[in-house]
Amino acid sequence: MKKILVVDDEFDILTTWRLVLEMEGYEVSTASNGRTALDAARSSAPALIITDWMMPHMNGVELIDALAASDELAHVPVILMSAAAHAPAITHPHAQFRRKPFSIDDLIDTVRGLIGPA
Repeated sequence: MKKILVVDDEFDILTTWRLVLEMEGYEVSTASNGRTALDAARSSAPALIITDWMMPHMNGVELIDALAASDELAHVPVILMSAAAHAPAITHPHAQFRRKPFSIDDLIDTVRGLIGPA
């Protein structure tokens, strides 16, 4: 089973994405900020990370930069999501930006495109 790490400081979004992805057959873990997500990814590398941009302690862009600097995690694809008007500069070679709101169908299609079916 492919593991996905979902990172967001909004509980409702975190719960919804987790449930949707689990219904698709993925193993899902969650984190409420980038620092916690980085620790979780270091202890057990996921197949994919889906993260919000604006979060406390370590935002999504800072998380992506830390992942890109890690030999063990630089290969993990990342989806950065935000409702911000402008996309941030992302240097991670396997990261992409998606603007919120992001439909459930688009989420599933993007996940399958990156890591395949569960």
